[in-house]
Amino acid sequence: MASYLDQLEVSARPSTVADAELTLRFFAHRVTATDPKCVVVAGIGRVHIEDFKRWLVARPGKKAKGLSTITIRHRLSTLRTFFERIMEWEYDDAPARLLIYSSDFPALDEPLPKFLDDPTASKFMAALAVDPNLRRRLMVELLARTGMRVGELGGLEDDAMVHYDGVDRLRIPVGKLHNDRHVPLLPMLVDLIVEYKALRGPSRSGHLLERDDGGPFDRRTVHRYVAAVAKRAGVGHVHPHQLRHTLATQSINRGMSLEAIAALLGHRSMDMTLIYARISDRTVAEAYFKVTEAVEAEYYGLSSATLAPTAVSDTQMPRPDHRRLLANGHCTRPALLGCAFESVCERCGFFETGPQFVTILKRQRKHADQRGQSDRSHLFDDLIEGVADAQ
Repeated sequence: MASYLDQLEVSARPSTVADAELTLRFFAHRVTATDPKCVVVAGIGRVHIEDFKRWLVARPGKKAKGLSTITIRHRLSTLRTFFERIMEWEYDDAPARLLIYSSDFPALDEPLPKFLDDPTASKFMAALAVDPNLRRRLMVELLARTGMRVGELGGLEDDAMVHYDGVDRLRIPVGKLHNDRHVPLLPMLVDLIVEYKALRGPSRSGHLLERDDGGPFDRRTVHRYVAAVAKRAGVGHVHPHQLRHTLATQSINRGMSLEAIAALLGHRSMDMTLIYARISDRTVAEAYFKVTEAVEAEYYGLSSATLAPTAVSDTQMPRPDHRRLLANGHCTRPALLGCAFESVCERCGFFETGPQFVTILKRQRKHADQRGQSDRSHLFDDLIEGVADAQ
């Protein structure tokens, strides 16, 4: 195992090597604890793999439920790669056959990336535009308008902004996928960078964004910055990667090609980009309404023009207020816009509440507290605070 890790250091990042070492230590400890006679890798069999799988499932995780499915899959994948490599490299101590199969991996849920819908994103960006902290505003604007990752933001060099072919661009350094790229910059981002660098003075670290002491920003600080903007906007909790998902979703909804989105986000595989094609709600909605219009015409013998909102004048039929009363607020979603929301209304960008609903919001928070539903409790806390701030 030590020889394998030595070879891995040549081609992998230090964090990857450290993670592989931790997995191998876990596995070796478990094997020797349950079978003291097994002292060589060649002596490992399926019985050890199956025991390790049960041990992983039984281990406590960050939450009371134990290790996540992703973590278990990751540990098994790292171990399987170890066996594959030492067999390919013909180590004397390699097992005779591969011991971990695809069926050993627990099924992984594939939830859609969480993004901000247009109303929520508008509120967030409006609050960001008036942020009094120039550095914080620049950092969050870069995340939201370029789609870069948090790690890439911290790695931006002081001379990352360049101008060629008549366009200002930002060079995003080699990061998660070992590739660098140039992304176009909006004029307002160019102005922010210039203003920030003038206020900051010469860079002490060689990086564009640095703390007051010249050190680099850590991920937690960036997360706090984004959360602070979201709190002022009254849109609940937002994490930095949601801004990346939001940019991609907005881009595909407005006709940007998948190839261009892949280049913007630095995706190495189009499979990564195709995820956003699955969450293109506006594209789906437009197609849905077009088909529904034809179906309604078939049902009622009406033409599409008759069904179109513009075909009925205000004198012919008064337009009702599209706000709909909910138990603890109002839904402001236009009647002709399909509701694609799959969770509670309170998380939707079209949800609005006010002072008259504070009593029921407090009851809902108490209900969530009594059942240990911390996420729901925090949600109602944010809504109640938002009402108080508005007053």
